[in-house]
Amino acid sequence: MSERDTGWDFHLRTLSISARDSNTANDPASDPSLLHSVKKLHELCKTENNEDLVARVYPQINKIFQRAVASLSLSQTSNGLLLLAILQFYLDFGEVVLHDADPSLRTFFRSCLSREFADPVVAEAMIEFLIINKKRILTSFPNLMPQFFPLLLKLIAWNGERLEKQILKAFPGLMSPGSFIPLFPSLLDLPILVVALEKVEKSSGPLIGSSIASIQKNTAPKMLLALMDEAYTGSTIEDGGGDFESEDSSAIDVTDPLFLEILKDENDGIAERPWSSPVMTTILQTAASNPYSDRLKAVLHLTPRLLDVYFSIALRDVNDSLICALLPLLMSRFATIFPDKVFSYEVHKRLLEFILSTFQRYPNFIALLKKPIMARLGEAYDSPDKTELALQLCWAIGEHGGGGGSHKDEARELFESLELLLYENLSSSRLGMAQEVSLSSDKDTYRRSSQSRLMCFVVTAIAKLATHHRELLPRARVSLGKVARSRISDMRVWRRACDFLGLMKDPAICSSILGPSRSAQGTTQKIGSINWNEGATKMTAHIPFYILGEQEGPPFHDFSFSDILSRR
Repeated sequence: MSERDTGWDFHLRTLSISARDSNTANDPASDPSLLHSVKKLHELCKTENNEDLVARVYPQINKIFQRAVASLSLSQTSNGLLLLAILQFYLDFGEVVLHDADPSLRTFFRSCLSREFADPVVAEAMIEFLIINKKRILTSFPNLMPQFFPLLLKLIAWNGERLEKQILKAFPGLMSPGSFIPLFPSLLDLPILVVALEKVEKSSGPLIGSSIASIQKNTAPKMLLALMDEAYTGSTIEDGGGDFESEDSSAIDVTDPLFLEILKDENDGIAERPWSSPVMTTILQTAASNPYSDRLKAVLHLTPRLLDVYFSIALRDVNDSLICALLPLLMSRFATIFPDKVFSYEVHKRLLEFILSTFQRYPNFIALLKKPIMARLGEAYDSPDKTELALQLCWAIGEHGGGGGSHKDEARELFESLELLLYENLSSSRLGMAQEVSLSSDKDTYRRSSQSRLMCFVVTAIAKLATHHRELLPRARVSLGKVARSRISDMRVWRRACDFLGLMKDPAICSSILGPSRSAQGTTQKIGSINWNEGATKMTAHIPFYILGEQEGPPFHDFSFSDILSRR
């Protein structure tokens, strides 16, 4: 008992002496014993569960916190660990001493973590702090982490190599209704953030101890700012012989939107980034062609896993209006990501899975988002990535009937977009046949294969959409008939068009195979199964088993319709 009292008095006296010591008064973190005493007093308060002890400690700890924050700009030592220890005391005993920890937490993020996110020790302690207090922060301060998610992403980008497991545990706390949309492009651009931070470090020295805001005001990172200016304004970087100090400072805008957007600390609600510049595309390709740093390799591996967490939470907890708002942004960014083949494959796979899962859950989104979907279909030939996205959108349109039976106008507009895409493909295919030479390059072979694959999906989408909305059947027969009569080189597309034309002659079987997965009564209907009870009213011709089985000649069944159709 006396030993405990002795320890208590010793650590309390250490805090008191620190306040009077002129050497540590203006830089409390410079005394390593101070952190030890704060932790010991915190531990004793928790062990004894005595409110009087907490009340005695609180004034001293609060003074240290205020002095440490005030000295951050002049301090030569890291204050992160000391302030985190004090914040933990605030969270554990704030109700006892009537201390609202929210202002203190925000002060820590703005004043300390913005300067020390690159410190590996502080970063690890910060992640552990978020994991330990996850429930408490989400309950009492639900907007804290979503507000500072850009700063936390900088910490993740710079320290992801060592802290991957801990980061995956803490990441869900960054998501909230206010951060859900802005978080997606920031997460997708995590490799770009690493490249930007590494360029700043190369130009300005170590990032520890200096906030990005102060770096931007210095002349050291002018090369990075000029590079960004060239990428987004088209202006040419003057050759200054490497002496950036001699250049006119007015020629470089320190408020360059890209620079501020990538390296910002707080969520300002901006979701879109100016990626339209062709110069930026060139810069990204150049960055990707250079040897990757270990930090960049780690982030390229980590980002797809963070997307897994993001999308799983989105489908489980996020309301449908936010998900609907995310999809156009997701589609617009599909072909605009860091140009690494493995990274692109992993990200594209997750984006497509989320798009298709969302349309499966909310088929009406297809009708609501007809304009961005039609825009993506119009870009199907721009790049292989956009071709793949258009292909998957075609499948979703056909599978879910353009949004459902109640969205006939939207379905008609989507059908017209599919028609246009089909006719453009037919025209380009004929042109390709006319210009085809015996020795074609691998690039041409891939282009034709990709075009044929897209055509198969477009033909299927037209047939399925017309089956959902029967008023479109005449137009579908005309479209597929043109494919069947065309001199298109790919036999798969021709055969598929012919098969669908044959199916359309038998509405019952066509509806069973190409119709919606949910019946008009809302019950699930297995695709490919035939509801024979409806055959007597919907059957208009013989059953084309020879078409379904790709057999030549007449059918080989030996039963009559009366054997399988119920009499009414």
